[in-house]
Amino acid sequence: MLVLTRKRDQSIVINENIEITVLDIQGDQVRIGIDAPREVSIHRKEVFVQISEENRKAASANVKADLDNLLKNSQFAALKKADGDQDPK
Repeated sequence: MLVLTRKRDQSIVINENIEITVLDIQGDQVRIGIDAPREVSIHRKEVFVQISEENRKAASANVKADLDNLLKNSQFAALKKADGDQDPK
């Protein structure tokens, strides 16, 4: 981890297109401003963790639904084949 010391109104630049500026310091709180391109997602860490967890749950649910559909379709195809039905080509 890179550790930098900055004072009020001082900035750091990341990757030539993201600027982080210390706006205010009050006690143990620091207000920062972030200037970055729109395509760069910026979240507080606790929000990012929550978003990541929700995305993981959604992806897991989608995989389960896809597997269930695949299983149903393969069982249906096996039943059709057992009944002598053939898919038209």
